Amino acid sequence: MRRTRTTGAGAAAVAVLATVLAGPAAGTAGAAEPERLVIDLATDTGAFHGGAAGSLYGVYGDGVPSRNLIEGMHLRTVSTKAQDGPQHPGADALEILPSFVDSGGEDVYIYMTDIYRGFPYQWPGADGPARLADFKEKIKKQVRQVLTMGDYKDHVVYVPFNEPEGNMFGTGEWSYDKVSWLNDPRHYFAAWKETYHLIKSLDPDARIAGPNTSLLYDQVKGFLEYAKDNDVVPDVMTWHELSSPAKVRTSVARYRQWEKEIGIGPLPINVNEYGHNYHLSVPGQVVQWVSAIEESKIDADLAYWNIDGNLNDSAVEANKGNGQWWLFNAYGQMSGHTVQVTAPHPNVQYTLQGVATLDDDKKQSRAIFGGKSGDADIVFRNIDPELFGTTVRATVQEIPWTGQVGDSAQPLRLADQEIEVGADGTVTLPMTGMNEMSAYQVILSPGGNGAKPAAPSVGWRTTYEAENATYTGKGYSRNGPEGTPSNVGKFATSGAYNVGGLRTGSDGVLAFDVDVPRDGTYDLSVFANSYNLYGLVKEQGPTNVFLRVDGKDPQELRLPLGYKWVVWGHTDTTVRLTAGKHRITLAAQDPDLGATKGDAIIDRIDLSLRDEHVTAPAVYEAEYATLTGAKPRYTDAGATGPGAVPLPKGASATFWVHSPTDGESTVSVDHLGGGRASLALNGEKLDLPRIGGAKKGTDTVRLFLSGGVNKITVTGASRELVLDRLRVAPSEGTLTPTVYQAENGTLSGAAKVTEAYTFATNGKAVTDIGNGKANALTLDVVAAKPGRHALTIRYSNAEQAPATHYNPDPIARHADISVNGGPARQVLFPTTFHFNNFWELTVPVTLKKGTNRLTFTAEELPDFDGDTHNQYDQRSPYTPVIDRIAVTPLAAK
Repeated sequence: MRRTRTTGAGAAAVAVLATVLAGPAAGTAGAAEPERLVIDLATDTGAFHGGAAGSLYGVYGDGVPSRNLIEGMHLRTVSTKAQDGPQHPGADALEILPSFVDSGGEDVYIYMTDIYRGFPYQWPGADGPARLADFKEKIKKQVRQVLTMGDYKDHVVYVPFNEPEGNMFGTGEWSYDKVSWLNDPRHYFAAWKETYHLIKSLDPDARIAGPNTSLLYDQVKGFLEYAKDNDVVPDVMTWHELSSPAKVRTSVARYRQWEKEIGIGPLPINVNEYGHNYHLSVPGQVVQWVSAIEESKIDADLAYWNIDGNLNDSAVEANKGNGQWWLFNAYGQMSGHTVQVTAPHPNVQYTLQGVATLDDDKKQSRAIFGGKSGDADIVFRNIDPELFGTTVRATVQEIPWTGQVGDSAQPLRLADQEIEVGADGTVTLPMTGMNEMSAYQVILSPGGNGAKPAAPSVGWRTTYEAENATYTGKGYSRNGPEGTPSNVGKFATSGAYNVGGLRTGSDGVLAFDVDVPRDGTYDLSVFANSYNLYGLVKEQGPTNVFLRVDGKDPQELRLPLGYKWVVWGHTDTTVRLTAGKHRITLAAQDPDLGATKGDAIIDRIDLSLRDEHVTAPAVYEAEYATLTGAKPRYTDAGATGPGAVPLPKGASATFWVHSPTDGESTVSVDHLGGGRASLALNGEKLDLPRIGGAKKGTDTVRLFLSGGVNKITVTGASRELVLDRLRVAPSEGTLTPTVYQAENGTLSGAAKVTEAYTFATNGKAVTDIGNGKANALTLDVVAAKPGRHALTIRYSNAEQAPATHYNPDPIARHADISVNGGPARQVLFPTTFHFNNFWELTVPVTLKKGTNRLTFTAEELPDFDGDTHNQYDQRSPYTPVIDRIAVTPLAAK
């Protein structure tokens, strides 16, 4: 097992595409041959499936995460708790079902056992038969509830038992008879048969999944034999793989062999828990699982180790994605069929692995890969000249790790090149300086249209590890190693170590000696973490530290909170540096700014030159977009990328666009003429003139983009607009927000102004809204024009329910928001980890010209049938703490 990483002060973390070679890779005499990932475009391995994009407990409710994140991740399956189950707050099956399906989801797997508290499940009864009788009554209620869901019920899969060998039919206190079914299966088999027939009797079209064991035991074969003999074979085969990607491949192969021997199937498979803390959030780790799952053509759900509603450490806040989210966004945009990928170490975890597709209609091949630091050759073989011609365009992107709670921009463009295909149909892309925590994407399409390749979107950048920095003062700790291949339960950490010491009462200073290539402004990201429930952190929330460059220009930084220690996010700022060496310090005291409150650990800092690469508008090529009713064309003169997309009436191109904050961006739509099209933002058609025209041109619009991921859709409206690309850049001055402080609104009932939260604007916010409609906040806001507006709410929420095991159980509070006395809209607000930690969430609303009255209130939501309430404080009756709101027009030409 080869584990290498370039670390140390001044260590570059930059992957680049070296000089591209057509044909077989050339070697240097005496030099070791680089590892090769070989993609054979002539070997079809089946239709692209996309099944690795699944989630266990990853969706809390409609809006947490946002529909953009669900659709943009191309989430196929969700496994979640029984409706009104007391296992965890949120994630109720029938509450998430409609929005999940409306966002493109396929199936919701209901863990019917999660109607009970605890793990093992605490099902009541004096003995096994009594406990089973109680469960069967709860099954009846669950199925009857599903039957009220209309067509949505067709997307439900029932999971009667979860890990039965360690729960209901294991050996513990809460088991049926303290005998494991793995040793004596009689009672489990009988219970499976009874519950199977019960569900089918109530819902003849029901799909039932099982046995849902914690791994694929040999005894599962006996279960299948029994199921066949008794006509109770599952409709979907499920088990968990909390092991390795290699085990996914071997287990699926073993199971398929059983099917042949028994004479059943082939059944759909969902490995509905996969991955560990060490893997989740890390693109270079998760891509190894993705490659095994896609190769096996099954569905699979990311494991639930932490908090629900964040897509298993993919989502940040409500609408932002980290590096793992962008990996799944790239994976989900694959299409056509998969092709054979031969890794340098086939099916060996923690090495270079990948998956690739070829779409004949799009004339496009995509590959995603990762898991290795250093250099490797990415080799495309058997490139069909009928599809690609003799020259290809290769766009190479990096999807970096940004931590579990760290927002990520769209993938970095490392290179965009025209390459001649070798006489043997081969192109080799030499990658140098790869980072094992990153994933990479190559998009291959026909070249030769005369367009100038795009410049990289990044320039000079470097990572400095905290454990290699110089610490002075008291309280220093070098923590680690954190997660490793031999300790996958711990969290991934850059360089495996981190540094503590910056805390309340400390005089510590952590100094990074840096060396930069030229004068300029540099983006600085501090990867850090504070545990939100730790004693020193509870007082203030975000831990503040003090940044200086060469002892000057002090800045106060607030470092990110997390739900546990070693849960990484990043705080970003800019510094001015001259060419050469500098010392950047993070300190717990500053003579001008004050002292640290809290306790933080530091993983690393990233330093990157803010040059013309970074400041140029982000480019989103139409031929790389998600297309409906359209396909790329690569022969248009004047296209800026490898091609363009003709959009006849009704056809569309969807772009997943990143915005660092909630606010105005300038969106430039470059086209080659031929027709007109309409624009939609986050599923809403915009009230703007149609874009396009008879001739080549650019239409520029100002759009209010939500912080994180935005869905921009261009839809053909007349004739056939030939769409080239979008260019997006933050801007200001057109869509001007009007800000209203919550404490200046009208308060009723128990709602009150509080000065308890120092990081609220002006130190004031409004709390105790809700717990009944009489306790409300009302604000009068003014709109210059009628129409759609962005309502941006700055809020905090740290309510947390008592947990029964290792998952923290934060609660997403809700607000019922009414405009001008109209029907209230229920909006969910995810945890901010502390009531003194404020985030922003944007909701689109329709306002009339002039004064509009906004009302915020809440009350505890009842259970599904409306007659009972959760008894474990898992549904809050309150809105979040509200600091302020801003009202901004949604769009302008």
